[in-house]
Amino acid sequence: MADGAAQAAGQPTASAPHAAPTEAPASGAGAAVPGQGGGPAPTVPAPAAEVPAPGVTGTVPAPAVAHGTPPPAAEQPKPLHDPDPYSTPPYGEPGPWAPAPPVQHPAATPAHGVPMSAPPAAPEAVAGLGAPPAAPEAVAGPGTPPAVPEAAPAPQDTPAAGPWARYDPWAAPAAVGPLQQADPVEEDVKRRRGRRRRALVGGALVIALLSGVGGGVVGVQLERNGGIGAVELPQAGVEAPDRDPDSVAGIAAQALPSVVTLHVSGGGKAGTGTGFVLDDRGHILTNDHVVEPAGKNGDITVTFHSGDTAEATVVGRDSGYDLAVVRVKGVRGLTPLPLGNSDNVQVGDPVVAIGAPFDLAGTVTSGIISARERPITAGGENGDGSDVSYVDALQTDAPINPGNSGGPLLDGKGRVVGINSAIRSADGGLDPEGGQSGSIGLGFAIPINQGKRVAEELIEHGKATHPVIGITLDMEYGGDGARVAAEGSDGGPPVSTGGPGARAGIRPGDVITKVDGRPVHSGEELIVKTRAHRPGDRLELTLERNGEERTVSLVLGSSDGD
Repeated sequence: MADGAAQAAGQPTASAPHAAPTEAPASGAGAAVPGQGGGPAPTVPAPAAEVPAPGVTGTVPAPAVAHGTPPPAAEQPKPLHDPDPYSTPPYGEPGPWAPAPPVQHPAATPAHGVPMSAPPAAPEAVAGLGAPPAAPEAVAGPGTPPAVPEAAPAPQDTPAAGPWARYDPWAAPAAVGPLQQADPVEEDVKRRRGRRRRALVGGALVIALLSGVGGGVVGVQLERNGGIGAVELPQAGVEAPDRDPDSVAGIAAQALPSVVTLHVSGGGKAGTGTGFVLDDRGHILTNDHVVEPAGKNGDITVTFHSGDTAEATVVGRDSGYDLAVVRVKGVRGLTPLPLGNSDNVQVGDPVVAIGAPFDLAGTVTSGIISARERPITAGGENGDGSDVSYVDALQTDAPINPGNSGGPLLDGKGRVVGINSAIRSADGGLDPEGGQSGSIGLGFAIPINQGKRVAEELIEHGKATHPVIGITLDMEYGGDGARVAAEGSDGGPPVSTGGPGARAGIRPGDVITKVDGRPVHSGEELIVKTRAHRPGDRLELTLERNGEERTVSLVLGSSDGD
């Protein structure tokens, strides 16, 4: 190829190399523009002819541009912006499949520092219809092949001049591909992926934290309250108040209406005790030491389980048995407690004690019979022995405290088998009031068989009789058994003349070792064993005299409470 030589009209020429594809000018004559880097570009053959846009006539041929000859300065259009140092391609141009309207596009922006040809001058001649214009020689550096001219478009009107004259909004994108920035794009993708991962990890951590906190709150709520919401503890429903009559509750329910509390005062003394109803006439059985503070002119107030109160008077007392009977008047509807048989009681039988310990009325305790025929003596505060009681008692571990005295001891069927009278104190003493030390599990009750007989005598005669042998005992004797004294207490004979003992042949100095075959270890125990019987009962005594043992039989006499 020769520099500056124009090819024949309508004949294609070889395309010049491009650094990057450029757009073909709207006039149909393409001028090669040096691109950045100066590398060859693929050859793009120009179409043989272009179909003019509808409504457009005439063809504007592109003038030939001489190699290295710049167009006049006056005709150069003013650039729309400053040169692009990054060789950004111009707007797209129509491809061969869609002919562009007859507009002019801005020239491609050259690379920074690279000279480019001036835009082509206005056409001076219009070729005939279908005649292609002469192709200008490509402007290129040394050794660059000439550009191949494209076919001239159909004749068309010359577009209006101006900076936007060559703007075509419907033009197809140019063959030049978009810029590709491999590294930055890849970095952006990595950054987006990293942000997504961080967002997902952060969201997962937040969800886990909230789940842990919520689970902890729910767990604490469930652990403390058993559920979420108002606290409602499980509870049994309402049941019928009736209980088995043989149970402690059943026995207490039956017996409590017949148990009373006594408040006694007089002579500068006062006390509280318990009693129970004997009959519907208002007779109440209690201990003698309970009513003793009242004396002859004291006050006795009886309080029933219902809360009603009534004044009471003493019917009869017996300090030797520690029993007394009082009576209330003007009270109706009293229910007496049924009486059992103390001879039927066995060790281990269940019992229920009812009383007013420390003035706590209606207190119910339970236990068993822990021993029978336990000889005890209580009282003796007067010093002359007139207030000493001798009881062949029932021992129980049912808690009995001060204030329980005179209350009933019930068997498993709610029947009275004993009258609570004394407890063993923690200091080792035996006191009918029990002192103030409280129960240590050693309580004693008068057998109801003895209490029944004494109560009947007190109601009928105002006093009770005591069975007697007619002898005086040596209470200072320290050996085993009960020894008959050498002298009587009142200066009389130690063996009453004509009494049961004298008739049986008992002499002063004899030692009684058994009563009805049961051992006797002291004088007090002999009295207890004797008073466990009625006057007129027959006893068999075993005694020792001068180292010899013999047995005698006698019928018990009677004394008027002495």
